[in-house]
Amino acid sequence: MNNLKEKYTGKKIDHMDILNIEDAAKKSIGKKSIIVTGVTGQDGSHMVDYLLANTDYEIFGCVRRLSVYNHKNISHINNKRFHLINFDLTDSHSIARIIEKIKPDYFINLAAQSFVGSSWDFAHQTWETNCTSTLHILEAIRLYHPTCRFYQAGSSEEFGDVAYNPQDELHPLRPRSPYGASKTASRQLVKVWRDSYNLYAVQGWLFNHEGTRRGEEFVTRKITKAVARIKNAINNEGPYNMLELGNLDAKRDWSDAEDFVEGIWLMLNQESPKEYVLSSNETHSIREFVELAFKEVGIYGSWEGVGIDEKYVDENSGRVLVAINSKFYRPAEVDLLWGDSTKA
Repeated sequence: MNNLKEKYTGKKIDHMDILNIEDAAKKSIGKKSIIVTGVTGQDGSHMVDYLLANTDYEIFGCVRRLSVYNHKNISHINNKRFHLINFDLTDSHSIARIIEKIKPDYFINLAAQSFVGSSWDFAHQTWETNCTSTLHILEAIRLYHPTCRFYQAGSSEEFGDVAYNPQDELHPLRPRSPYGASKTASRQLVKVWRDSYNLYAVQGWLFNHEGTRRGEEFVTRKITKAVARIKNAINNEGPYNMLELGNLDAKRDWSDAEDFVEGIWLMLNQESPKEYVLSSNETHSIREFVELAFKEVGIYGSWEGVGIDEKYVDENSGRVLVAINSKFYRPAEVDLLWGDSTKA
């Protein structure tokens, strides 16, 4: 079948076998195990790499059943302790059955509808995936394996309309998007189940974090891909389309994704469950990110105009590199996020 797919698509098949629940359960018998969701994404794939390098556990990576495989971020993994299983965050029965059968020592939930901009268009899906699923996981752990340690990925977007800077663990939760609201609600569920049933369950606040596996829909990848495309066009004296962005003055606190997965593991292995901010303790604007990205490839520009008419112009050629498009503005913007990870 794989040979036929490669013949007709012209692409190599980059996925590994996916175990059914019964076979996965057999792999976990008598062994320590960890379930990680979102393994085809940035954080999940880095988490798997970290766990394979630093533990001797059997790792079960959860993937959605799709007609088109998207396993690029895990295609490099060739380790007998790593297994893929089908998993759907919106299916409570599936979640319960997997936890009942595998009885993991740890459950690390890094899967989500993680694109803030899309959360207004897909508000219900965002809530079901990011919040309701947390309830299903917590309840399954309570019923079938209450000694399992649970980590739920939190977000700086929970702070939203910030009250003070920088934001630490005591900052009030003031989300400004359906995404932020879903993460805030899941945090409350984690706390309630921890307090009510004495579970080891935590949800750390992860400020923005980037890496080589970041999805192309995120603004950082959008900028760097456009810079590379424009640089290539200039080198070949060809045409190019300018980069279009929304709010240039939004500020974010960026860190490295590979550092954060270590922080997650440390958070899961404390004597008692405590939650921390993970951040760089710096904040930078989208505008600054644009300037630095172009400078990195030897293109220098200057800003002209104001508001919606503002443009970033190549100082050498006078051609427009970046323009503003109002469709990329969010209904409610988070203007500044700046973490204080001193406690961590």
